[in-house]
Amino acid sequence: MIKPTQDVARHFGPSSRRLRLQTLVRLRWLAVAGQSITVFIVAFLLEYPLPFTTSVALIGALAAANFLLSVTFPPTYRLEPLAAFAVLGLDLFQLAALLFITGGLANPFAPLICVPVIISFASQPRGLSIALLVFALFFITALAFTPYPLPWHSGETLPTHPVMQLGIWFSITSMMTFAAFYAYRVSQEAALLADALSATELILQREKHLSQLDGLAAAAAHELGTPLATISVVAKEMERELGNDERFGEDVQLLRSQSERCRDILRRLTSLPSENEEHMRRLPLSSMIEEVLAPNREFGVKLELVEKSDRSKEPIGVRNAGILYGLGNLVENAIDFARDKVTVTVEHDASKVVITIEDDGEGYSTDVLQRIGEPYVTSRQRDDKAGGLGLGLFIAKTLLERSGATLRFENGGPDRPGARVKITWPRGLMDAGR
Repeated sequence: MIKPTQDVARHFGPSSRRLRLQTLVRLRWLAVAGQSITVFIVAFLLEYPLPFTTSVALIGALAAANFLLSVTFPPTYRLEPLAAFAVLGLDLFQLAALLFITGGLANPFAPLICVPVIISFASQPRGLSIALLVFALFFITALAFTPYPLPWHSGETLPTHPVMQLGIWFSITSMMTFAAFYAYRVSQEAALLADALSATELILQREKHLSQLDGLAAAAAHELGTPLATISVVAKEMERELGNDERFGEDVQLLRSQSERCRDILRRLTSLPSENEEHMRRLPLSSMIEEVLAPNREFGVKLELVEKSDRSKEPIGVRNAGILYGLGNLVENAIDFARDKVTVTVEHDASKVVITIEDDGEGYSTDVLQRIGEPYVTSRQRDDKAGGLGLGLFIAKTLLERSGATLRFENGGPDRPGARVKITWPRGLMDAGR
């Protein structure tokens, strides 16, 4: 059984996700609108004195930059990490400058300076996001020393006590740091899950493709039968006319013999579906287990099969590529971590079908057992010769659960150490082929 998990994983990961420019453009237009409305309300409705011209210039600069980006690049364009860092850095600088001339940390809109940092941590590499966080901390500190008072009634000022300034500084920085860390963790988990599910779909498609090759070969043989029969008839006629010719007789005889050989091969291919259709469509439980175990018997670890139920009463289901791949992955994983032996126990009754896979290795560590089944979980305690759990185990678990199975991962007792995986199906799901 082919295990292309590592090859599939290379196609996915954080490097395959980039921030779409159109998303930033729309957020910027929202920021331009919000800043414009706020400045006009403060200047004309409340009639508070403020550096109106400078404020409008800063807002206009952001709008101009946004317009330039929207007309230069297509809406579907995705930014490279450095380009996204530059765009978010410009947003951070523009907002910090606008806050600096309108009261600094005393401005009630000062917490908005956290937004570019949070966006960066949710979508960009960690190193660039940390650099943007450092710039934001520098700007927040600079806002505490602004010489521009908060726009207020003419002839009045709202002085902010230094202790209050320090408290505002701490509140904004702590909120920004916490929100950035939270956004980073959530986005990473969502990205890993999305990539793992995509890899699961790709694995399942490959397994189904392999199971369909016999049918495709038979169809091709059927389509080639007619033209090959024509070639054979023509070869017979040529042999009758030129069989004794010294120049062409031997070549004609070779042509006919090879055409007959091709017809025999195609005849055998064409007979495969009729002879093995039942085997390909319906699969007894014992045959399914043997198909899973056969590719894993040559790895230097004893593979023992224990059947606790009467084989004559075993369920017969439809061949399922997801089940075959999932069980094969779990068996391969058990072999990787086993010392000497892996035991596969099969039992079934009128209500359920249970397959238990056990190895005699070190078992699951506590942290792995708590998070098992998540993509990219750290490996069990073992030597370096075997692969880790990670994406392969997640794919196996997902495919088996899609078939209706319930999985339980646990460690054996003192008398029988090692890891144990118990897979349980309702009997009706495994008897679907009846």
